[in-house]
Amino acid sequence: MTTPDAAELRRRTQDLLAAHPPATTDRTDFLKARFDAGLAWVHYPAGLGGLDAPRSLQPVVDAELAAAGAPDNDPRRIGIGLGMAAPTILAYGTDEQKQRFLRPLWVGEEVWCQLFSEPGAGSDLAALGTRAVRDGEDWVVDGQKVWTSSAHLARWAILIARTDPDQPKHRGISYFICDMTDPGVEVRPLRQITGEAEFNEVFLTGVRIPDSRRLGPVGEGWKVARTTLMNERVSIGGTRIPREGGMIGPVARTWRERPELRTHDLHQRLLTLWVEAEVARLTGARLRQQLVAGQPGPEGSGMKLAFARLNQEISGLEVELLGQEGLLYSDWTMRRPELVDFTGRDAGYRYLRSKGNSIEGGTSEVLLNIVAERVLGLPVEPRNDKDVAWKDLAR
Repeated sequence: MTTPDAAELRRRTQDLLAAHPPATTDRTDFLKARFDAGLAWVHYPAGLGGLDAPRSLQPVVDAELAAAGAPDNDPRRIGIGLGMAAPTILAYGTDEQKQRFLRPLWVGEEVWCQLFSEPGAGSDLAALGTRAVRDGEDWVVDGQKVWTSSAHLARWAILIARTDPDQPKHRGISYFICDMTDPGVEVRPLRQITGEAEFNEVFLTGVRIPDSRRLGPVGEGWKVARTTLMNERVSIGGTRIPREGGMIGPVARTWRERPELRTHDLHQRLLTLWVEAEVARLTGARLRQQLVAGQPGPEGSGMKLAFARLNQEISGLEVELLGQEGLLYSDWTMRRPELVDFTGRDAGYRYLRSKGNSIEGGTSEVLLNIVAERVLGLPVEPRNDKDVAWKDLAR
């Protein structure tokens, strides 16, 4: 099959719309038809939601569908599946795994979460202690995970666990797909500074995972996990947004609509942050262009760093700009949201929630090391635990 060009993708999109008019087609049925037509993510292989087309042509399809009022798959709600699980399954999954998981993941029928971080293995993720022990054709998993977004909604989870404690910490880890409805999986809410419980802690007690749901070879889970983490940082920091999209938008709007709040100092700070937000937006566009040539690299860590810092500085400026109004907080209700809505909430929420941006998706301290070593080529930080068996590490 020849690689489709922009004209061919427009034709295929119009054929989809003619066969499944958005106004009269059930939303889920339309999304399934879009996936089957190869228009979900055009750079994926044929039969898996794509057409082996250049990634850069996806906006051609998206624009045609948006103009026709076609539904999307609510990407914010299923971001972990789209941005982390799917590219990892594509890279390391068996044919059976790809066929089973990618379609319901993209359509949004099955929500995913990420069982990586632990109470004793957050920034140093490779030190994780959750165990997976082979028992026939199954693995029996015991341990605890923490800071798990969407675990209260998820059907599936990407999970890393230690399968060989006699190996150094980066080895002896394996990567699994865990059914969140299986016996032994317990999800507990973690209430945050915002009042909500968007995150969870997950306890795994004797959870049996078939070996057929392992991704990649036994003991090479860290290599697989790095693919997930690189894609995670790109999905967090490299999201496509318009000018004045994201956190800078509400501040700029308030500045224009409320001239009585302006001061010279706030003006200078807003100008600086507006320019930095625009630079970050354009850098994200360049990063997405680089993705056309292959898998994401360490540059995504730099984007995620900028995203966290900018969100925190912009939200702090917004609170100051609003003065006494900025001290108000609309709702401390304990609830378990389906997604994070930065721009649809008030300034107090944005200020409090952005504090987590420098932790989630890799702490800023760890990402600084990645940028220093893998992007700038600076000397590697000494690590005295690299060749020591995990079971012999001090904890």
